Amino acid sequence: MTDQQSTPRTDGSAGDADYARIGTGYSTYRRPDPVIAAAVETALGTAETVLNVGAGAGSYEPAERRVSAVEPSATMRRQRPPHLSVAVDATAEHLPFDDGAFDAAMATFTVHQWPDLAAGLAEVRRVTRGPVLVLTCDPAALEASWLTRYAPEVIATEARRYPAIAAIERALTGPGAAGARVEVRAVDIPLGCVDGFSEAYYGRPELLLDPGARRANSAWSFVGPEVERRFEQTLRADLDSGAWDAEFGHLRRQPTFAGSLRLVVGHGPAGAGPS
Repeated sequence: MTDQQSTPRTDGSAGDADYARIGTGYSTYRRPDPVIAAAVETALGTAETVLNVGAGAGSYEPAERRVSAVEPSATMRRQRPPHLSVAVDATAEHLPFDDGAFDAAMATFTVHQWPDLAAGLAEVRRVTRGPVLVLTCDPAALEASWLTRYAPEVIATEARRYPAIAAIERALTGPGAAGARVEVRAVDIPLGCVDGFSEAYYGRPELLLDPGARRANSAWSFVGPEVERRFEQTLRADLDSGAWDAEFGHLRRQPTFAGSLRLVVGHGPAGAGPS
């Protein structure tokens, strides 16, 4: 995030979004989806100790592994359920752990919040012996969503905030990661996805009429109230008239959506750790 505001917020949020304002209902709308969780579990391989960076309320933390979580936002740390570990108040760029302390690391829907992507992933690689997982969105694929028609400002905001997949690949294979390799895996989004990022509603547009659902997607906090009013009015009218279904109704019956969701897996040098 080189062109975004990176001043720490009142609750410690390190990125451009103020989670003290928008994060209070996050755990209600952004729950781990089983299909996406399975992709994360598979990519973690045989790792026993896992670092979760930008851990938020704890989505996708594997229950059967020893997880250490890092989260700078106090609002998000408070939403972590009791069965999860207490998150450390720190940022990706400054991790309070020894070199090679973890078998694997994960960062889900968070790298677009990091003030310095390259420094953050270099630091994550420093403390990780095995795979580093980054679950993110490919900004080049966001316009495939029907939301482009109804709230192009939100799509443009997301595309500006999310780092290019190539930038993540470069960061995972940069200095100090000689011999590393990177896989980019497309993750199809299931129709009933319970992790409420925008594309999760690809076949359920009515759910984005809920202001809470929009608030759980930080991009909406960067567009003005007039955009939200126009979105609600236009989408509601098109749902009532059948115009949305005439153009996009096939999505209601489509079991998965090949959208922008990507799982980028950085593997360290051969023999460096679990994979």
